[in-house]
Amino acid sequence: MSKKLQFGLWYSFRNPNQWFASPTELYAKHIEQIVRCEQIGYNDVWLTEHHFCEDGHAPSILPLAAAIAVKTKVLKIGTGVLLLPLHNAVRIAEDSATIDILAGGRFELGVGIGYRPEEFTALGVDITKRAELIDEGLDVIKRLWSGDAVTYAGKHYQLNNVKLSPLPVKPQGPPLWVGGFAPAAPKRAARLAAGYIGTGEMIEQSKIYLDEWDRLNLTERPRLAGGHFWLVASKTPDQTYKEIAPHVLYQIKVYNEWLSSAGQALFPEISNAHQLKELGILNCVSPQHACDLIGEYVEQTGIERYYTWTVPPGYAVDRISECLEIFAEQVIPHFR
Repeated sequence: MSKKLQFGLWYSFRNPNQWFASPTELYAKHIEQIVRCEQIGYNDVWLTEHHFCEDGHAPSILPLAAAIAVKTKVLKIGTGVLLLPLHNAVRIAEDSATIDILAGGRFELGVGIGYRPEEFTALGVDITKRAELIDEGLDVIKRLWSGDAVTYAGKHYQLNNVKLSPLPVKPQGPPLWVGGFAPAAPKRAARLAAGYIGTGEMIEQSKIYLDEWDRLNLTERPRLAGGHFWLVASKTPDQTYKEIAPHVLYQIKVYNEWLSSAGQALFPEISNAHQLKELGILNCVSPQHACDLIGEYVEQTGIERYYTWTVPPGYAVDRISECLEIFAEQVIPHFR
C-alpha cells in the first residue's frame, strides 16, 4: 500500500439506559482513552453532535474539543460533524478560534446540515432554511477567520464591521470539512470547505466531491476523510463480535428511527446482530484482515484520513481499548 494514511477515532459519548454509567466517569474514561491513543500513534479524533437524545449523545462537542485540546499535544481534534444550522456562525467562529489556540493550531471544524426535526424545533430553527443557514454560516466563518473587518448582508446574517479577536493559530483559520450523505454535501464541501468527510459506503459521495472540485477548477489538493462504520481489530474476532454486536445493533436501530422520522434512510431495517456482519456494518476482524479492508476502502474512495466509530454505545471503554492497542500495533504501521 503506497498511500500513507492518518488514523482517527470517532466519538458520540452515548450512554444508553440499559448499560448506564456515571456520565462523569464515562466522559473521563473517554478522554483518558483519547490521550492514550495519541501516545500509541493515532492522529486525530472526531466528535459528533446530536441533541435531546435519551442516551445522552453528546450535544456540546466544542467544550469536549477544548477539554481534549488541553489534555493532548499533537492529536488533531475535529468535529465530525457539528450541525452548523443549529448554531450562530459568529459564535462558532469565536469558539473554534479559542479551541484552536488551546490546541496550538490542531483544531479542525467539520460541519453538517442536520436532519432531525425535533432538534430544529426545540432550538427554534426553521429546518427548511438549513441549506441557506449552512452556506451563509460557512461563508461568515471563513470571512471572520481571515482577520479582516467583516460587513455582511445575507438572508440570515447581517454584520457591520465585525472583526474577530483573538484569531485562530493558523492564517485563515482551521481546516473546514463538510459531511453528509445527500449529493449536496460533497458539492458543498468542494465549494465552501477544504475537504469532504463521510463514512461507510461513500464511493458515490467521493466521486461527486472530486468531480465538483474539478468542475470548479480549484488549485488546492482535494481532501477526503472516511472509513468503515465499524472496523475493530481483534485477536479473537468472533468473541469480540459477540460482545460488541448488541451495542452496535442498538446504535443502528436508533439511527434508523431518527432517519425514518426525517423521511430518510441510510441502513436497511435490521432485526438481529447477524445482519450487522452480513451488511458490512460491523467488522470484527484480525489485524491482517483489517489492513486488507482498509486498503480496499482507500482504493475505492481516495481517502487520506481514515476513522471509524470507537466505543460501541454502552460497551466498556476499557474493553475496546484493548482492540485499539492491537490496531495501533498491527494495522496503523502497515500504512506508514
